[in-house]
Amino acid sequence: MTQSLPAELDTGWPPPPYLAPVPPVVGEDGIRRFHGVTYATTPGYRPRLLDVHLPAGDGPVPAVIWIHGGGWLEGDRRYPPPTVPVELLHDSVLGAGLALVSIDYRHSLEAPFPAQLHDVKAAIRYIRRFADTFGIDTSRIGVWGESAGGHLAALAGLTCPDSPNGEALEGSTGVHDEPSDVRAVVDWYGVSELNSLLAHPMPPSPAGTEYPNPFSALLGGSADQWPELARAASPVTYAQNGRTPPPFLLVHGTQDALVPYSQSEVLAGALKGAGGDVTLQPVDGADHIFLGAADITPIVTASTAFLARHLTG
Repeated sequence: MTQSLPAELDTGWPPPPYLAPVPPVVGEDGIRRFHGVTYATTPGYRPRLLDVHLPAGDGPVPAVIWIHGGGWLEGDRRYPPPTVPVELLHDSVLGAGLALVSIDYRHSLEAPFPAQLHDVKAAIRYIRRFADTFGIDTSRIGVWGESAGGHLAALAGLTCPDSPNGEALEGSTGVHDEPSDVRAVVDWYGVSELNSLLAHPMPPSPAGTEYPNPFSALLGGSADQWPELARAASPVTYAQNGRTPPPFLLVHGTQDALVPYSQSEVLAGALKGAGGDVTLQPVDGADHIFLGAADITPIVTASTAFLARHLTG
């Protein structure tokens, strides 16, 4: 199954910035799935892909864009963290009558920040451009990310063309002439203030391996540039930019050794200071990716319920 060029891009050269959606696969349960859709291309980089899963029934329906984690260094749109079964995530979102859009984005050693945010915003714009094809309501789009994806979800919710450095953060990747705003944000244990983490000790790498520092890899540049780059990549920088932020749900393990729980506390405080509707949900005793949590299912269902409440109201 191949993708085609949108008519307005079928000019031969240069290569198109995105492709039209592939035809869906329809299951016996009536769920429609668009697999491996090219939402953005950039010369020299792999194409960025997304999958769309739509519940059975008539549309248009609200959509949740899932942003994977992996320290901005790794990860795959198809797989949640190992503590969260794929079926649990998909069944929860689709069962609530929401579309699930899972996206890839460039990793930090492919391109430093803000390339990752450019890709997230390009995916949102792409979904709006082809909303009629997918059966998605363009006015009801939310984002949900974990770890590095939580950081990107928060930035997607807080930045706009009118933000400080807003145009630079929007980027020009993929579809250009659609808005990238979202209506609600779920951020699982994401970074909110990077400067305080630049000296944060990383867990030891397994014997015989060398793992880059995820924070400095994300920022790129030189060590003397990191403080300013870290500020530009921190969601708290944009929490009070003169507009009311969308509703946020922050979920974070209280014993997170990689991204301290205080990161979500800081963001929650900034959002409240901006007049935002924010819920901070601690997971007592849990480490990163909710390791040590007694039961993951209530965390997933509560996050889905939050999005359904704000996207279907």
